[in-house]
Amino acid sequence: MNKINHHRSHKASCLAVLGTGSDVGKSVVTTAICRILAQKGIKVCPFKAQNMSNNSGVTPEGLEMGRAQIVQAEAAKIAPHVDMNPVLLKPTGETGSQVVVLGKAVGNQTAKDYYQKKKELFSIASRSLDRLRSQYDAVIMEGAGSCAEVNLMEHDMVNLRMAEYADAPVLLVADIHKGGVFAQIVGTLECLDQRRRDQIAGFMINRFRGDIGLFHEGEQWIEKKTGKKALGVLPWFSHFRIEAEDSVVIEQPASVRSENIKSPAVAIIRLPHISNFTDFDPLYAAEGLSVYFLEKVQKLESFSAVIIPGSKSTRDDLRWMTETGWSRGLTRFYENGGHVLGICGGYQMLGQMVHDPDGLEGTSGSTRGLGLLPVETRLMAPKTTTLAKFSWDNVEATGYEIHMGRTECFGGKPFFNIHELNGTFHKAWDGCISADGRVMGTYMHGLFDSPEILSRWLLKVGIENVEVCKTHGIVARDKQYDLLAQHFAKYIDIQNILAFLNISL
Repeated sequence: MNKINHHRSHKASCLAVLGTGSDVGKSVVTTAICRILAQKGIKVCPFKAQNMSNNSGVTPEGLEMGRAQIVQAEAAKIAPHVDMNPVLLKPTGETGSQVVVLGKAVGNQTAKDYYQKKKELFSIASRSLDRLRSQYDAVIMEGAGSCAEVNLMEHDMVNLRMAEYADAPVLLVADIHKGGVFAQIVGTLECLDQRRRDQIAGFMINRFRGDIGLFHEGEQWIEKKTGKKALGVLPWFSHFRIEAEDSVVIEQPASVRSENIKSPAVAIIRLPHISNFTDFDPLYAAEGLSVYFLEKVQKLESFSAVIIPGSKSTRDDLRWMTETGWSRGLTRFYENGGHVLGICGGYQMLGQMVHDPDGLEGTSGSTRGLGLLPVETRLMAPKTTTLAKFSWDNVEATGYEIHMGRTECFGGKPFFNIHELNGTFHKAWDGCISADGRVMGTYMHGLFDSPEILSRWLLKVGIENVEVCKTHGIVARDKQYDLLAQHFAKYIDIQNILAFLNISL
């Protein structure tokens, strides 16, 4: 049996995975380390003191946290808990965010207001970390953005300051695909004072394409220049898929010409405040189905269905739909026989009106909807955060709800039959289907995780001969975590990571 030697008393060892910038792969690296340690019998958990993302999920207790930390908890083979992401910021505009603390929304704040509360929030996050360290053998801490933003260093609560609080060595992640990887690493260190620089224990390079052997001299140069340990170069992967943390991966999608669209195809409107876009990962996994995110208005006749996803700012995105011409385009698409699906905020948009009397998402008032469903929404607190069991014509599945307000249906027919909410029996209906069956709306995130639900929806929108992956949900994701761990362990120095954690096996 493996023996774990922590050289500690009661607190778990910590390792901080920080980055040279945003979207360099910190979340995936953290996920990989969590799965590898779990495979070795180490009781490990993820931690991100502050996350900024509209991609969130629900814990077994019915509380909200960042989707990335839920993924990392799954990789660690444990249940997600809000201590793993004590502070979640959900952007509602250019300068404001909804603030979620320990799983509960506490209101909207501007960046200035938020910074004034950083001391209190750092204390909350520190206590969350302390609780995790008392329960686990190792904690893998993920940073945010660049760890060397000198203008934000004083208010840092997720990068080097939190790593210092945990006495955690730092693994610095750089992305060679972005270019300038030497400047990324050397420049990051040059922006830090000596005390902060000393926290960096080693570095790794992510998203390499080509012959890794050709970069060996590059690794040696960085080691010599910085005095930091090189832990390896991780090649680009395409043989498995890990949920992305935030919507930067789908920013500025290109328009696609009708003649280049491979049928059958589904379009997803890339809203400015899109949330929970990982709902659509099962669509990508369906063999024979083409999926496109669209931002610029274009003709839709080549698509079998169009999906309006979740939104963190429903009324703002409704206005954007009208101003850009998407509203007219969707109406024409429907009138010409097209099928439309709205999820969460997208469901609210499909209705007649969205009312926000208390200004929960900005200025109070009402906004006219797309008018494709006989429903009307009133935004109100508290936020609904539930894990649900539901069925569609006797096909059972699980999903989750994260939304503000209630939607009343005064026509059409209900979509899903709810059986259970947060582990408690609950009989209710969710969503609405238009009288002709071509427009559907639901609050249920994760509905496509069920292959039976996905197959049924595809048939409803006229898509046949598509092979839906039979494994779904956590079972499907679990296989992806194993493939990620295998890929990571092949190229990255795991023994040094264990040494950073002061763990020997």
